[in-house]
Amino acid sequence: MLLALLLCYAGFTALCLSMPRHHDQLLGNKPTAQRRRTLHLGGWLLLGLSLWAAVSINGWSFGLVDWFAVLMISALALVLLLPYRPRLALALAGVSLLASPVAAWAFN
Repeated sequence: MLLALLLCYAGFTALCLSMPRHHDQLLGNKPTAQRRRTLHLGGWLLLGLSLWAAVSINGWSFGLVDWFAVLMISALALVLLLPYRPRLALALAGVSLLASPVAAWAFN
């Protein structure tokens, strides 16, 4: 479940950064069209990987329930951090990407 949470948070942050307003807020510049497409595709890919992680651990019945819970928790964390601590939200996304292989290795 930790791996799914880390991947969901990183995916939502990538989707957030694919929007010009949030990209400007977090990184200080507007994204290029290529960067927007890359972040958008990467965000959806990370969300898909998080679904795979949740389903592979618990099966389809409980895995989907766990995945929806992880989706809500990670989205809530990002929504609460963006207005008050935008740099922390960005740092947590980086940490979650770095910790994902460790989490995958630890639970296999």
